[in-house]
Amino acid sequence: MKVNAFAVQEPKGKLESYSYELGDLGAEEVDIKVSHCGICHSDLSMINNEWGMTIYPLVPGHEIIGEVINAGPAVKNLKVGDKVGLGWLSASCMSCSECMDGSQHLCSNNEATIVGRHGGFADKVRGHWSWAIPLPDKIDLAKAGPLLCGGITVFNPIILAGVKPTDAVGVIGIGGLGHMALKFLKHWGCEVIAFSSNPDKKDEILAMGASKVVNSRSPEELASIAGTLSFILNTTNVTLDWNSYLTCLKPKGKFHTVGAVLEPMAIPAFSLIMGEKSVGGSPIGSPELTKTMLDFCVRHDIYPTVEEFPMEKVNEAMTHLEEGKARFRIVLKN
Repeated sequence: MKVNAFAVQEPKGKLESYSYELGDLGAEEVDIKVSHCGICHSDLSMINNEWGMTIYPLVPGHEIIGEVINAGPAVKNLKVGDKVGLGWLSASCMSCSECMDGSQHLCSNNEATIVGRHGGFADKVRGHWSWAIPLPDKIDLAKAGPLLCGGITVFNPIILAGVKPTDAVGVIGIGGLGHMALKFLKHWGCEVIAFSSNPDKKDEILAMGASKVVNSRSPEELASIAGTLSFILNTTNVTLDWNSYLTCLKPKGKFHTVGAVLEPMAIPAFSLIMGEKSVGGSPIGSPELTKTMLDFCVRHDIYPTVEEFPMEKVNEAMTHLEEGKARFRIVLKN
């Protein structure tokens, strides 16, 4: 089967029309006709080979919404015509301890949708049935794509940390990831403190449901909420004064990062020890948790704030992202 796509041939190159043939469909695989595909900052990192694992040509795209058009004979729980989403992972071994424990996203033999294979900047994409997540009937297909990667990335920490509706919590960085975290936590029932370095975003952040916006560059404002938060989620990928945020946590508070900070994080031991505080991190989430998140989104009408571009204008969309102009996620439409 022929796939029509957009691929990049070299680091920092432009996306160009590209066609390739899919081989025989595996017994447990499905082919998906792509209707929408979100653009994640990870796509840009892969295009530029920032993580040293890109294989060219590369067809990016891993926030995929579409319809099953082919299903192998051993596929379970899906059939041709079903609406599904495919995220960062497209397969896992389904036999290791992590997979058998329901933590397929931690499988050491998992297969990422755009690592060593081609993704969703295309008219079709292929994956294992277990990672083709069935979509709720009433979901908005045009806005759902970013939930498959960015959404589950910030939803999983809420579960891991055992966040309660009565908690006061914080989110660092109200961008592509952070604005979704803010919406989730607001509907979770929490008081949400947004940490932002951009004062121009304040009214918009409050409208999304933040209880308060704290200037992350102001030591005085950070000091004003010392010892008040049960949970802080970092969504930024830059080095910050981590201790100033640990100071905002209550005793037994949890600091969690999903931002891919490349430099070692300076965490003073006594900031953890004296308050029994902890620091953690996580990638995406399991297929089952992703389904739960999508149901939660439909129940509470939670969606990322998106800008839509036609697939053929993918380079314009990538430039919009790279220049920091996206508010707050970009979705490509076929």
